[in-house]
Order: sequence, then C-alpha cells, then structure tokens
Amino acid sequence: MNFIKKNILTISGIIAGAAGGFLYYYYVGCASGTCAITSNPFNSTAYGALMGGLLFSMFKKQPKERTSKNENGDIL
Repeated sequence: MNFIKKNILTISGIIAGAAGGFLYYYYVGCASGTCAITSNPFNSTAYGALMGGLLFSMFKKQPKERTSKNENGDIL
C-alpha cells in the first residue's frame, strides 16, 4: 500500500498512457501494416504506457534534504 501511495502519479500516468496508446491504435492506426508502433495494439499500448509513466513522473516532488547544525549554528 505504501508503494502505491508513493508512486500514484507514475501509476496513473502508465494507465492514462496505455489507454491513450490503445485509442491511438484503434482510431488512427497504420493502414499499410508497416508502422513499427501503431501496426500492433500491444506495441502501441506498451509505448503509450511507457511515455505516460515518464511524462507523469516528471511532476513527482522530490523529498527535501534535512540539514543539521553543529554547536556553532553552522549548517553541515
């Protein structure tokens, strides 16, 4: 459960990208069958999931680093 909460943005990007990839195959596709990505629904869905996951993971906030101070008040 903690993994899902931590990566919810990436997981939702994968799902949205997979749906978008499949819809692109279904509505646009490739008439000749020679297109590497859009000629097969699996390839189109996998590529969309990869791109969606990468795109949504760019918006993930990174945790802030903790700083410590020594007895003089200097940041270590």
